[in-house]
Amino acid sequence: MKLKKLNSLFILGLVLLTLTSSASDSNIEKQRQNYRGKAPKYIFYFIGDGMGLSQVNAAEAYLGAINGKNGIQKLEMSKFPHHGFYTTNATDRFITGSAAAGTALATGHKTSVNTIGMDASKQEPLQSVAERARDLNYKVGIVSSVSIDHATPASFYAHQPSRSMYYNISLDLSKSNFNYFGGGGIKHPEGDGKLDKNNIMANFGMGDEKEVANKQTNSIELAKKRGYRLLNTKTEFHSLKKGDDKIIAIAPRLVGGKALPYAIDQTSKDITLSEFTKKGIELLENNKGFFMMVEGGKIDWTCHANDAATAIKEVINFDAAIKVAVDFYKKHSKETLIIVGGDHETGGMALGFSGSHYHSAFDILQYQNISNDGFSEIVDQYKKDNTDNYKLEDGMALVKKHFGLGDIEKGLELSAFEKEQLKNAFEKSMNYKKEFNKDDQFYLLYGSYNPLTVTACHIMSQKAGIGWTSFSHTATPIPVKAIGVGSELFSGYFDNTDMAKNIFRLLESK
Repeated sequence: MKLKKLNSLFILGLVLLTLTSSASDSNIEKQRQNYRGKAPKYIFYFIGDGMGLSQVNAAEAYLGAINGKNGIQKLEMSKFPHHGFYTTNATDRFITGSAAAGTALATGHKTSVNTIGMDASKQEPLQSVAERARDLNYKVGIVSSVSIDHATPASFYAHQPSRSMYYNISLDLSKSNFNYFGGGGIKHPEGDGKLDKNNIMANFGMGDEKEVANKQTNSIELAKKRGYRLLNTKTEFHSLKKGDDKIIAIAPRLVGGKALPYAIDQTSKDITLSEFTKKGIELLENNKGFFMMVEGGKIDWTCHANDAATAIKEVINFDAAIKVAVDFYKKHSKETLIIVGGDHETGGMALGFSGSHYHSAFDILQYQNISNDGFSEIVDQYKKDNTDNYKLEDGMALVKKHFGLGDIEKGLELSAFEKEQLKNAFEKSMNYKKEFNKDDQFYLLYGSYNPLTVTACHIMSQKAGIGWTSFSHTATPIPVKAIGVGSELFSGYFDNTDMAKNIFRLLESK
């Protein structure tokens, strides 16, 4: 009898949950359809790749700790009045990828993993909010800290069956007629101009027949012929002024993947994400308005590597770009909308670790002075220089120099267990082979990263009180924060496609 009653209660609960979910979906759609406000003249769409609630909260906890606060120090984005969460699944996988998530955020449609700006069948192109804004005479800018043809930025201007088709994506870039591209480089500007009759999809985005016939297949050269000006020096960048149009501004120093250096590795010679954002405002501002998407793309990359210190500094760097938009908003508050979201969470970051119990020490992360990539390069060079005579004490000295681990005065004394972890990781780094990644035990410990690097990052995280569950993405819902004209549409709990649907609705109010 009790079991029957429990089953009835369980079924009733499911029904109520379904009804609540349906009512919520209905309310979101009703709120969107009933919107009677004006269209924002200036739209900023910030996307933190790999940025979930934990990444934001970790950055705020870190800032609070280094500034002597008992709690958090809010980021600029967290001061916004409207907050919500959204789900992220793709059509063919619960844990999404950047292409499918980017397409959902850009077009308002679900698609399959790895698909850019097309439906799940890879047959129909989908219009993005950036393309719609362009058609409504807004000026459009796309900014990213990774390559400008990477999955998230590409989702706003390209229509390709695979995110890996970088050449075709770069051809779509110059066909977009957007006004400003800024940040990382173009990964594969060289391509084969021959048409493949057996695979029409391979030529999506290809130059027109005349361009192909003349063998003008370098996508950068084609961009120039289509009216774009490409520059990659600080002098050229800072000389850009209001009125300059069809600009592709690439950072003067690019690292792996044609991306900007991590914030932790940047010097005064680099151009920051904030500067690219500020320059975008200068170039795009006009009487008819603008739309600018800004991606903090390397939050994702460093979370894949479980590098908490670098991830936190990427989030802070991303928030500094948001501050640029907020400063603009303060001067144009009745005409501006700022939206901040993410495509998915990466790494399964948790503010708590089983080994640290209830203890947190976020401030120790300030002693790490290099990114996971930067440290791996140092380890690889050491291995190259010391193939037959590497020494454990050398490896430990490198760890202490760049992470502070082993420095008692900094509160980073190593336990016997941690020393053993670093010793084993150093040995594996000196004898590393790609085949090791196929071993389940090896992958669970190190992922596809340099063993010494990821072990040092894990120990730093654990001492700070941060845990990681994955070297991949997770399906946790993503926070959205908004301020300005129409920002109330971004409150609640909804789907990632609703982000773009709301923007479309606001654009159509113009």
